[in-house]
Amino acid sequence: MLLAVDVGNTQTVIGAYRGSDLAGHWRVSTSSNQTGDELALYYQGFLMLKGLTFADFDAVIVSSVVPTATMSLEHMTRECWDFDALIVGKNISAGISVLVDNPKEVGPDRLVNAVAAFERYGGPSIVVDFGTATTLDAISGSGEYLGGVIAPGIEISSQALFRAAARLTRVDMYRPPSVIGKNTVWSLQSGIIFGFAGQVDRLVELMREELDDGVTVVATGGLAEVIVDECHTVQFHDPLLTLHGLRLIYEREKKEE
Repeated sequence: MLLAVDVGNTQTVIGAYRGSDLAGHWRVSTSSNQTGDELALYYQGFLMLKGLTFADFDAVIVSSVVPTATMSLEHMTRECWDFDALIVGKNISAGISVLVDNPKEVGPDRLVNAVAAFERYGGPSIVVDFGTATTLDAISGSGEYLGGVIAPGIEISSQALFRAAARLTRVDMYRPPSVIGKNTVWSLQSGIIFGFAGQVDRLVELMREELDDGVTVVATGGLAEVIVDECHTVQFHDPLLTLHGLRLIYEREKKEE
């Protein structure tokens, strides 16, 4: 079995694959302070919920944008198994052409998403990832990574507003009854939900002008479910896109051995 781990700045998504079948998956808060030994206990608990143990796995693949968490995962893998974790961008390549000025600047999660999007939806395509940052990445009709957009994420932008405005307090991220808010809570919800949806739609429209016809738009990320229904340009919501990409990269590597 394969253990696939996508470590983001805010959330970590864990997937257990038996071949191409996802036997279980979990979304948890990212901690940059946990040691490898602490992670082992943590992961063991999740696996037990699905009747799995460390002995069931023969490979671990990781996409991470948090260096300290990456080190802990590498330590956990060496301690719990007799092999090293495959780290995208370190000891395993995403296997995709990256047509930007400096390919090393592109986060591994964005490349993994591109691999998955092209395999599942074809190209040209745009992946909208609603995470700590909202990113939009373009994939060509030939499966090349062309570049993208990075915008402040929904949650960090909202938190900045709540901290800076003394009379505004945190609200639940739900769709309000109307765009024109009848109270402060609805007004905030309107600005967050419809405002960020509008931002994504406009960016997609501009990116489409620079791509070939027939662009497919896919949304993923921990905050996608909050906004995606209001995004008129998004065609598919694939919350586990990055895990699928990690599995594909592992399978390609295995075939080449």
